[in-house]
Amino acid sequence: MMTLSEREAAADTAFSAALDSIAAAMIEVQQLTMMTDDRVIQRDLNFRVEQGSVFVIMGESGCGKSTLLRHLVGLNTPAAGRVLLGGREAGAAAAQHSHPFGVLFQGGALWSSMTVADNVALPLQLRGGVPPALISELVAFRLALVGLHGFGHLYPAQLSGGMRKRAGLARALVLDPPLLLLDEPSAGLDPLSSRRLDELILALREHLGITIVMVTHELDSIFAIADDGIFLDVRSKTAIADGNPRLLRTASPHPAVRAFLNRQEAGAFSYSMDDSPCNASVPF
Repeated sequence: MMTLSEREAAADTAFSAALDSIAAAMIEVQQLTMMTDDRVIQRDLNFRVEQGSVFVIMGESGCGKSTLLRHLVGLNTPAAGRVLLGGREAGAAAAQHSHPFGVLFQGGALWSSMTVADNVALPLQLRGGVPPALISELVAFRLALVGLHGFGHLYPAQLSGGMRKRAGLARALVLDPPLLLLDEPSAGLDPLSSRRLDELILALREHLGITIVMVTHELDSIFAIADDGIFLDVRSKTAIADGNPRLLRTASPHPAVRAFLNRQEAGAFSYSMDDSPCNASVPF
C-alpha cells in the first residue's frame, strides 16, 4: 500500500502530466460546424494542433479551408462547437492577448502606398507604447530573418512575388507570436520560389519554436513541411482523414484522400460515400 507521501507524489505527477497534455495543444477544435446563411460548409470537425508542429489544412477547392482558418483566429463565429486557442475560446484568446498569432494572407496583403519597412512596422505602431527606435530595430531584425535585409526602403510593387510573401511573413512575425497561420503561402509562386519559402517556414519553426497552421493545395509544400494535418471533404462536408500527409498518401482508407495526395484525375476513381456518414455512391 502506498504511503500518504507516495500518493501525494503520484497525484502531483499525474497533475503535471495532465497540464503538459493541455499545454501541448496550441489549438483544439471540438465538434465545430461552419455555416454561411443556411448552408453547411463543414460539420463535426474535431482535431488538435500540437505546439511546435506544422499542421496543414487540406482539401479540394471550395471545401472550406480558408473559412476554417478564419474560425481558428476568431474572425468567424461557429454555428456549433468551439475553437480553443491555448485553452481559451478563440475570440476571447485574441481579445485577451495582444499578439496570440500572426497571419500571412494569400496575396501578402501589403499596403501598396507604404514601404516594406513601414508595412512591417504597422502592427507595432498600432499596438502602441513602442519607441520609434525600437520599432526600427525590430523591423530590421524581422526583415533580416526572412532574407530581406536592405529591402525595407522599397515598395511592394518593386518586389518579386516571393519577396512580397517574405515581407508578409516578416509583418506576421513582428509581434513575436507563438502561432503563425498561413493562407495559401505558395500561391502564385514559381517552383523555386515556393521551395525557398517552404525552407524559410521550416527554419522559422526550428529557430523560433512557433506553431504553424497552413492552408494549401500545393502538394510539394504539403509533403515538404507538414508533419500533421486534416483533410476536409467537399462532398460529405466533414473531415474524412487526419495525420501525417506522407502516410495518408498511401495508407488512407478514403479514395478521395489518396487521389488528392497522388494527383489522380477526378475520373480515375470512384468515391464511395460509405467512407463518410452518408450512404450514396458518387462517381467522378
